[in-house]
Amino acid sequence: MAQVRDIDSGKIYIGPEDPKDDRSKTTLNGDKEYEGTLAATGPAFVGGHSEDAKGVVNIGTDAADFSPNVDGRAVDIEGDVKIVTEKGTAVDIEGDTTQVGNTNQTGKITASSTVKASNFVGDISTTSGTPPGCKLFDLPHPNIKGHRLRHGCVEGPEAAIYVRGKVSRDGVIELPDYWQNFVDKETISVNLTPMGAYQELFVDRIEYGKRVYIKNQAGGKIDAYYQVWADRAGEKLVVEYEGETPADYPGDGSLYSVAGYNYDVREIDDHAHYRTTDI
Repeated sequence: MAQVRDIDSGKIYIGPEDPKDDRSKTTLNGDKEYEGTLAATGPAFVGGHSEDAKGVVNIGTDAADFSPNVDGRAVDIEGDVKIVTEKGTAVDIEGDTTQVGNTNQTGKITASSTVKASNFVGDISTTSGTPPGCKLFDLPHPNIKGHRLRHGCVEGPEAAIYVRGKVSRDGVIELPDYWQNFVDKETISVNLTPMGAYQELFVDRIEYGKRVYIKNQAGGKIDAYYQVWADRAGEKLVVEYEGETPADYPGDGSLYSVAGYNYDVREIDDHAHYRTTDI
């Protein structure tokens, strides 16, 4: 039978005489132990509530002639809140949320729509708009106020890098010094785009992976743009493999950062410069 105990004791118990769970440290009137000021074995309803209200405690925004000072606000909490769940979803929110302050997330964040950030650092994968795992860049439009630009990263079955520019008049393309021991010289490829008129251009030779010599079969001048691509040296990328997650990758996983799976821990130092620490 439900009872309301003597409130002069500073504690109130509402519910059956024998609660199913009693982890109390203090006593109420010397015969019923429980923690805190109020013990209520639900369901309990405070204020108005929806038709599908259920659970132990249901809190609404108004009741009869009473309504809170802030329109639509059911609960105000000053202090810390900890929520622990043994199964299912700990928090289920329908509607928008607003937060002032930082969020520390342990675990995966899954977004089924747009993720926006004024200054995003790190990798992200998405399930909306592009194939899962695509890396995206989203930034304010440089020319049109109120518009934005979104670009996706180039993808391919290799860890490729490139340089581009305009071929010199003598037909020599100087490759970056850092390409030495950084790229596989056997994978170097060259794309040429003649300027102004058709030119019978071809790659004469690639010298020690340092420079590319271009010639014009017709003997005319060389006026063209170039792109030079190469695969990075070292362990080759395994494109297809058996597994459930990136952790099953058969190669050296420490060589790669996989969008949506591996993340660096980035901190901002006192001078607002980013530094990276491996997890």
